[in-house]
Amino acid sequence: MTLPTASPAAPVTALAGAVVPVLLSGGSGSRLWPVSRESFPKQFWPLISERSMIEETVRRALGEGFAAPIVVCNHEHRFLVAEQLRHAGVASARIVLEPVGRNSAPAIGAAALLVAEQDPDAVLWMMAADAAIRDEPALHRALAAAVAAARAGWIVTFGMRPTAAETGYGYVEVGDELAGLPGVHAVGRFIEKPDQATAAVLAASGRHLWNSGMFVFTARTLLAELGRHAPDVLAALEPAVSARTQDADFIRLQPEAFARVPSISLDYAVAERTAFAAVVPADLGWSDVGSWAALWELGAKDAAGNATVGDVLLEGAENCYVRSDGMLTAVVGLRDAVVVVTGDAVLALHRDRAQDVKRVVDRLRAAGRSEAAKHPPARNA
Repeated sequence: MTLPTASPAAPVTALAGAVVPVLLSGGSGSRLWPVSRESFPKQFWPLISERSMIEETVRRALGEGFAAPIVVCNHEHRFLVAEQLRHAGVASARIVLEPVGRNSAPAIGAAALLVAEQDPDAVLWMMAADAAIRDEPALHRALAAAVAAARAGWIVTFGMRPTAAETGYGYVEVGDELAGLPGVHAVGRFIEKPDQATAAVLAASGRHLWNSGMFVFTARTLLAELGRHAPDVLAALEPAVSARTQDADFIRLQPEAFARVPSISLDYAVAERTAFAAVVPADLGWSDVGSWAALWELGAKDAAGNATVGDVLLEGAENCYVRSDGMLTAVVGLRDAVVVVTGDAVLALHRDRAQDVKRVVDRLRAAGRSEAAKHPPARNA
């Protein structure tokens, strides 16, 4: 089964009403340790270009057709977010501070409540602050299709065509195209991150896509579905938003109320339960940049398939990713390896074990090692 790629006639800038970009800047990116750490996670690093990941993301949603962005982040990262938004040329963003992490459903729910105070029918475009997208014109064509469906009451995700049997992503089963909404399909079901054998079947099926984690919906639709499927989340969020305070660029959710909000992802709370789930199949060159293997795939490679960053010397290496943030790093005779050197740590692994870096971080945390969360002082100065 071949699925059409969304290609609506009208670009997103021609659609009525401005789309509100909502960037979720949470998590620690532990699979990209030792570069990404809790105090300075991956969205603040220039991993795929000279710009940081959060700068790359916000620049996709600037200009005609877009309202000022909302960024939801940990309060400890507020100055990093503000600085990098200013560097990206964004002066009017609303930065919503979570006193504690509560996953994506409370984060986007808080943004929807804020937007609904002015316009409950406004369209929100929810996206992670740390994903890579190579084809931005294709992204905006897919977004136009998603916005049209959102205005019709759907909760729309973007499904990425699998290029491999990836076990690090969830999958979306694609149903029939929705009447009057070209390029938009009903969701058959959401599938959790599979094992290798299941991923191979899904990737080859022609009707299963990677779940990108980007969603488009109106504030009204999202809040109605939260109330229907996760009423405890909405009930706890409402006082946290209504009792918020604000200083400078920062909107501070009421700490005691927000601490009572259940921790749950939007997928679990709404997307997998709603009767209004839709998907736009798209080819965007998308990656969640969730591992060093993903960065090898995204990186420019030499004739032997090696991607390097920093002061690196290779001799007889093939298909490796080697990064040094300081000292000369020489790699001899390795294949399919990842070597990452920072000021206080060295990581070496086979690319096939890229998802297991999190286990190293878990062990460091259990041992009380500072390297799990912080860089040396000079890095954060």
